[in-house]
This record gives sequence, structure tokens and C-alpha cells, in this order.
Amino acid sequence: MLYWLLYLKLFHYFPPFRIFRYLTFRTAFASLTAMFTGLIIGPLVIDRLREFQIVQYIREEGPKAHQKKAGTPTMGGVLIVISIVVPTLLWADLTNLFIWIAVLGTCGFAAIGFSDDYSKVIHKRNLGLTARAKLGLQVLTSVFIAVALIAMQSRGMYSTKLVVPFIKQFHPDLVIDRLLNHPGLWPIAFFIFIGFVVLVLVGSSNAVNLTDGLDGLAIGCTVIAAGALTVLTYVSGHATFSNYLELQRMPQVGELTIFCGAMVGAAIGFLWYNAHPAEVFMGDVGSLALGGAIGIVAVIIKQELLLPFIGGVFVIEALSVLLQVTSYKLRKKRIFKMAPIHHHFELMGWSESKIIVRFWIASLVFALFALTTLKLR
Repeated sequence: MLYWLLYLKLFHYFPPFRIFRYLTFRTAFASLTAMFTGLIIGPLVIDRLREFQIVQYIREEGPKAHQKKAGTPTMGGVLIVISIVVPTLLWADLTNLFIWIAVLGTCGFAAIGFSDDYSKVIHKRNLGLTARAKLGLQVLTSVFIAVALIAMQSRGMYSTKLVVPFIKQFHPDLVIDRLLNHPGLWPIAFFIFIGFVVLVLVGSSNAVNLTDGLDGLAIGCTVIAAGALTVLTYVSGHATFSNYLELQRMPQVGELTIFCGAMVGAAIGFLWYNAHPAEVFMGDVGSLALGGAIGIVAVIIKQELLLPFIGGVFVIEALSVLLQVTSYKLRKKRIFKMAPIHHHFELMGWSESKIIVRFWIASLVFALFALTTLKLR
């Protein structure tokens, strides 16, 4: 909106406004706008959540130390979503379709989380949507995003080929070309791509959701992951950098840097209130939205296979739950004292603050490794 007004409309009358054409400038201001939006309206949102009794209900089987957190306002993820969407709409070029895919996709996952959180509040217990209903809605949202990307591919604005880390020349296409010319079979050609996008987005959103168990843990890791995505998105859309790093260049993708910058700023703003001891929890509305946003950006910039490193802590948390459930079903034995794995360390006697900071350090190491792979191809 500001890009349209200050650059496209007023630049010709006031030449200094040319600065608003630069992606780095608009990304920095989107990040600052997001952060200050969160900081300024945060107390208002927290007060309203407390006023309407939108508070956290702690599950009885969880760590006993968490019982004292009962009554803390939840659904603070609404603040995160506002702080991402508003600055993006202000500073991005709204004619860019990738911006709308990212914004609407994030809002879609946020709506699923909102429904889940609202159900918990209404029933006054830590049980929201059924697992099947939540998963079904996540899959449906992911399919819509995949179809939108297929439409972009048909216009030559997106590629369904994978970029494989460490291997320069291997770019498998997830769309089966030979089926596209068969009148009755052409929809089947897209099944692999759609399934892959669903796997990435659903996995990413649930991984962040599972990580959100300690004050500031998930949002701190999000700051780091979103920062890494900001760099990856910028170089993917930059002619010189993408050529030097031998990345597939997609000029339109560069505008998503503003969305990623807004995500970083929004996460920092929310961390101010979510740091231990937390004044507000993000709830599923925040964790599903952030996980969905991270996955959407990774899919668009063709870094899906790098996502496990960008969000390494999220992956470890999700794997710990998967391993725990599988082990218990097959052997009736648990691998960890409690899953997700951050609870395992709690029961080992680690303080909450120590777990959070150490997981942040691990997240930073993973993100830095992900960035080093840009040249190691």
C-alpha cells in the first residue's frame, strides 16, 4: 500500500521517494513496523484476552511445574498474525501474487488454530478440535496453496522442480509431464506435487505447534528460522546473488523478503511478552500460522529440502513425538520421559530457562548450517 502510494504514485513528484523501490529498505521497515505493532498493541490484546477469560488450561498429564501457568492469557497468536499481515500489506508490492499466497495461506492456518483454541476456551479444558478435523483442515488449506502454485507454474512464474542441497544438476520435477497430454489423466500428473506440498506445510505447521510448550521457545526459534528464510528469499530473487550461488532465480519471489522480514519483526515483538515468565501464550492460532508461513515460504522459494535445517529444532521436537508414539504402540515402552523432547529435559531437572536458551542456540546452529549450503552445491 505504501509502496503503491509513495513510490508508484508520488515518486515522480518527489524524487527522494525512490528509496521505497528498494527491497532491502522496505524489508527493514516492514520488520520494524511489525515489531512495534506487536509492542504497542500487545498490552491491549493481553488485557482483552484476560477480560474475556481466554486463558490457558493445562493438561493434567503434563509436567507438574506447568500447573502454575494455568490462567495465563492464550490465543496471543492473533497479535502475531496482525503484526505479520499489516506490515506486509503496507510495504509489499500488492500486485505480486506470491505475497497474496503467503498472506492468505498464513491466515488460513491461523483460522484453523483459532478454531482449535476457541473450542478449548469454550469447553474450559485443553481439548480443542479433534485430531482428524484439525489435520483435515490443514490438508485442505495446503491443497489450495498447491493448486495456486500450479496456476503460477502455468504462467511461467513458478517451478515444480526440486532444488536438492549439495547436488547442482539434479532437479527432479514433481509434475509428471507425460501425463499432461492425456485428456483424462492430466490431473494425476499433479498428485505428487500436491502431496509433497501438503506434507511440507502440514509437517511444518504441526512441528511449530509441538515446539510451543515452554515460554518463548517456539517464538525464539521462529525469529531465527524466519531470519534465515529472509536471507534465502532475498538471494533467490536477486539476479547477481542467485547466479553466483547457482540458485534458480525467480524475480517475483524477491518480494516475499518483506513478508519474511515482517515475520521476524512480529516474532520479536511477541517474544517481548512471551519471554519467561510469559504474560501471554500464542496458542494454536499463532503456532499453526507461523509453521504454515515458514512452510509456504520454503515451498515458494524452492528450499523445501533445506527446511529441516532451517527449522532444525522444530523437526527434532516433531520427531521426538513420532518416535515416542511409535515406540509405545509397538513395544509399550517410552523412549523419552515425556514428549515433545523439551519436556524430557524438564523431567531430567533442567530449568525452563536453560532449556529455552540451549534450544535457541541449537536453532541458530541449524540455521547457519542451512545458509552455508548455499555455496556447497
